[in-house]
Amino acid sequence: MATVNVYLMFNGNCEEAFNFYKSVFGGEFTYITRYSEMPPQEDLPPLADEDTNKIMHMSLPISKETMLMGSDNVKEYEAQTTFGNNFSILATATSREEADRLFNALSADGQIWSPMKEEFFGEYIGMLADKFGINWMVNYPLSE
Repeated sequence: MATVNVYLMFNGNCEEAFNFYKSVFGGEFTYITRYSEMPPQEDLPPLADEDTNKIMHMSLPISKETMLMGSDNVKEYEAQTTFGNNFSILATATSREEADRLFNALSADGQIWSPMKEEFFGEYIGMLADKFGINWMVNYPLSE
């Protein structure tokens, strides 16, 4: 069965926020990637120099079942984050088939931001807003 976690979006202070969360919850970051580490993407404009050190993805385990994740938005790639839309619910599926089923069901009468696809960071992932306006990310780690 899928697990569900919260994915937070920031306007440039993701690392600062996660260092704060680490001081509160303890633990160690399991993943930190900056936009400078992203390979060139044909369907995206070039990244501005001031955005290369921003966080593309960061993970902090809170418990065995719970992971706090986040990233910085950069205006070249997405609309700027505003409070109220600065999080997504991340559903991590146990199979590719389950990921497709969850994505298709959640996106019914909603808006697909990014269809399910394999990404360079080793996940099969898609993003959407459901018919109630809630942002979702559905993924399946390809390494499992």
